[in-house]
Amino acid sequence: MDIEVQGRKIGLKHPTYFIADVAANHDGDLKRAIELIRLAKLAGADAAKFQNFRAPKIVSNYGFKTLGERLSHQAKWKKSVYEVYEDASIPFEWTPTLKEACDEFDIHYFSSPYDYEAIEMLDTYVPAYKAGSSLISWPQAIVRMAEYGKPILIATGDSEMSDVERVMDMVMPVNGQIVLMQCNTNYTASQSNYDHLHLNVLKTYAAKWPGVILGLSDHTQSAAPVVGAVALGARIIERHFTDDNDREGPDHKFALNPENWAHMVEEVRILERSLGSAEKHVADNEKETYIVQRHCLRVARDVKAGETFTEDMLEVLRPATPGALMAWDIPMVIGKKAAVDMPYGKDLRLSDLK
Repeated sequence: MDIEVQGRKIGLKHPTYFIADVAANHDGDLKRAIELIRLAKLAGADAAKFQNFRAPKIVSNYGFKTLGERLSHQAKWKKSVYEVYEDASIPFEWTPTLKEACDEFDIHYFSSPYDYEAIEMLDTYVPAYKAGSSLISWPQAIVRMAEYGKPILIATGDSEMSDVERVMDMVMPVNGQIVLMQCNTNYTASQSNYDHLHLNVLKTYAAKWPGVILGLSDHTQSAAPVVGAVALGARIIERHFTDDNDREGPDHKFALNPENWAHMVEEVRILERSLGSAEKHVADNEKETYIVQRHCLRVARDVKAGETFTEDMLEVLRPATPGALMAWDIPMVIGKKAAVDMPYGKDLRLSDLK
């Protein structure tokens, strides 16, 4: 099954769709956000994505203060978790401007909402909804997005299979335009994260929900996992995007810069060209090597007309001249007589036998 996002078809027979997640990398500056949109387009992204959350609507200040310790990537944050989310939030008022900038640069505008008000606000502006992984623990919010009738992209980080099944059971009766995205939500930029991507989960999703579009939401930096995911059937790729990995901020370290983003897209486009047909056949560019690389039957010495062929009179050598007998024809040749004189090395044909 294909889906359509703003006139762009997405499915196994269509090019991979790339989402550059600007996320918090705007650093609170609208002009900077617009510049990242422009750079994302130049790097080959199909969509520039933001995140619409407000600190009081996404995190509990009390909850994180009483958690007792900073965990995972948050351990290195210099501000409190609540303050970081306050700084990273995007005012709703930016939305029309960001959408206009995306239109100007000919790139799709996306944003992930994290509360009901943000879901409603974005309906006018986004061609599809993207549910971040944390919302798998709030499936009602994902259903709310699905109810708007647009394609719904569901990231599945921080989840068990039972979580994914719960969400799918709730969303599928509401909206069949689903993209199910494998995801690992470790944001530390550690090299060990490659050991935990589990791209083979995409096979599990494909087997359980064969009509669903697959995707990958990834937070590593190598092109290899993305290329692998596309080979496994993913057709939407999301990665964070920045112009400078050395900037301060929660998302810069694990994001891709324009050069690495463009390299990733280029590698996937090469893969797409390489995937080709599932039917095994001689490729168009093998027509000549089909002759020069294959082996056919040739006489191993001069042969006189009337001689009876034995196996030691035959060799299997390149090139395989069109019309020549092949190695699997040896049983048919043995015991036949030569119809004509043949010089050593001549290819053997049915017309040479009697």
